[in-house]
Amino acid sequence: MAKLHFYYSAMNAGKTTTLLQSDYNYRERGLQTLLFTPDFDNRYEEGWIASRIGLKSPAITYSSEFNFFAFFKNKLKGISCILIDEAHFLTKIQVKQLCLIVDQLDIPVLTYGLRTDFKGEPFEGSKYLLALAEHLIEIKTICHCGRKAIMNQRVDSEGNVLLEGDQVEIGGNERYISLCRKHFLQNEKCFIVD
Repeated sequence: MAKLHFYYSAMNAGKTTTLLQSDYNYRERGLQTLLFTPDFDNRYEEGWIASRIGLKSPAITYSSEFNFFAFFKNKLKGISCILIDEAHFLTKIQVKQLCLIVDQLDIPVLTYGLRTDFKGEPFEGSKYLLALAEHLIEIKTICHCGRKAIMNQRVDSEGNVLLEGDQVEIGGNERYISLCRKHFLQNEKCFIVD
């Protein structure tokens, strides 16, 4: 029975590496997969999913208007699994389309993304994946102190903490660090304790 899976973590935990390993496992058994990545994430090369450890694979790019259900219902047969990188960028409608793929087309969907942004706020896609996915899997990473990192902090080129800005700013280790909640909240100037 197909399920909607959400693999989530803070930055730099290996989500993309895990996605590419899952894809390899399906293909090694002769099963056909399709990979998707947001069209605006071209850090490595447009139409490719690439991990920091050097693994990469071609992928179909999607925009916020892309209709996953219509794409699969009308055009494709023989797909054994769908894998989506940077799933936090999905819209609420797209998450519901993925649910339809699982429920009506019986194709498993594996999504990989962040829970929250650099302000500690949930991404739209993550919010609805956490609410609607049958299988939630945390991929763990650690803070500099050794605790489990669950937050993402944006920094500038000198390493200064940034507390304001657009929710979406593509970047890697040069822009984001993973922190435990304690160290994340220490940098939040408006945090008030009564």
